[in-house]
Amino acid sequence: MIEASAEYVPAGKLSYGMVGGGPGSFIGDVHRRSIRSEGLGELKAGCFSRSPEGTLITGAAQGIAQDRLYPGFEEMAAEEAKRSDGIDFAVVVSPNTSHYAAVKAFLSRGIPVVCEKPFTVEEGEARELAELAKEKNLLCAVTYTYTGNVTVKHARELVRRGEIGDILCVNGEYPQEWLLPPAEKQGSKQAVTRTDPALAGKSNSVGDLGTHIESLVSYITGLRIKSLCARLDRIGKDRVLEDNATIMLEYQGGARGVYWTSQIASGYDNGLRIRIFGTKGALDWNEEACNYLWLSRFGQPNALLSRAKDPFYPQAQSYSRLPSGHPEGYFEALANIYRTYIGALIKQKKGEALDEKDLDFPDLQMGIDGVRFTGKCVESSEKGAVWVPV
Repeated sequence: MIEASAEYVPAGKLSYGMVGGGPGSFIGDVHRRSIRSEGLGELKAGCFSRSPEGTLITGAAQGIAQDRLYPGFEEMAAEEAKRSDGIDFAVVVSPNTSHYAAVKAFLSRGIPVVCEKPFTVEEGEARELAELAKEKNLLCAVTYTYTGNVTVKHARELVRRGEIGDILCVNGEYPQEWLLPPAEKQGSKQAVTRTDPALAGKSNSVGDLGTHIESLVSYITGLRIKSLCARLDRIGKDRVLEDNATIMLEYQGGARGVYWTSQIASGYDNGLRIRIFGTKGALDWNEEACNYLWLSRFGQPNALLSRAKDPFYPQAQSYSRLPSGHPEGYFEALANIYRTYIGALIKQKKGEALDEKDLDFPDLQMGIDGVRFTGKCVESSEKGAVWVPV
């Protein structure tokens, strides 16, 4: 098959503001490009940096009017809420420890929020914000980007339809090598953001990488974690937070799992991989080859499914943009999340009812789950790698 999916026609365009994503930011630019890729939203306001100069530089580069560039997110939330043309939603991509206060500032003023993961660094904070969003009937999302991948969505449908039977065990790994040298001491802003507790919170490797495994497994399988046993290792010299972690899990219903995350694994760029084993077969997905999905059915030849070439279930296929052999990856996955989220926000503004397809984006419950998972891993490791209930 060489045809692409039917052209996606946006339901409309909304305006948004961004907290974080200033000079030197990786993730802020990813969000802006993903939103812009299909005409989904227009950046109209920002507090991009803790320094006024940084906000002005990014604002000028993005073509934002100077009176909508703010020194802090509190001012931004207050002023945008007053405007007749104020932003329709806010995007928070600042360091982890600022998420709670930034999200709360916008929710308190009736502005929906999309927050980069982790949602917060403490579970109580995450639950408080979720209650506030519910009280004000605000649609919000937490961007676990890989859940937007087309093959991940097809894997979810395969599990839901019983193609691999009852799930027996899960294996997830996410190795990287980039913190093998002391990058945080060599001028890397990204390394400082992840290894400094004042910015990252209580965890590095689990909070940064392990939550992607946790969210993917939950999204694909629907499994809920019952208990876990984690060992968090600080291998890099003088590091306060872990850069390697091994986690055993027991899910509700009896399935078992093992997760491994590492930022000191030589030879690995971004090796996120999920394997799910059931009574009838198995699924194997690798982020670095994310347009493909291995499907095995017990007693039959293994099948390598290719996005846009092989028939996918309609819900998954509706997100596919390009013909087969033309890779769709990280930007497209995040754009898929925004496509769904902004579409749902537009329908809500029109007073239309939302169905399951409209809400197929990582919500605040997924955000809470990620924060709780990270906290329980830290708790288990600090107690000597013991089993703790989740």
